[in-house]
Amino acid sequence: MTDIEPPRIAFPCAYPIKVMGLATPQFQHEVVALVRRHAPEVGEEHISVRPSANGNYLAITIVIEATGTEQLTVMFQDLKAHTSVKMVL
Repeated sequence: MTDIEPPRIAFPCAYPIKVMGLATPQFQHEVVALVRRHAPEVGEEHISVRPSANGNYLAITIVIEATGTEQLTVMFQDLKAHTSVKMVL
């Protein structure tokens, strides 16, 4: 059996990040502010939000201009540490 390397990402690139969490009044604002700390170029046109069927959760997709794996690693760690975040993809 051969080891298969995962595909490499060529940076910089447009990189979608999906964050799912509890639909609290401040969740979207807090997630966007956290992402902007790592990718300040994020504008409203880069953000899409979709509530769950019952409205208990929000799925927020933010497309950033990723500059490297370190940026993504630190951003994912910060997002996962947020108390209302349930999943980051």
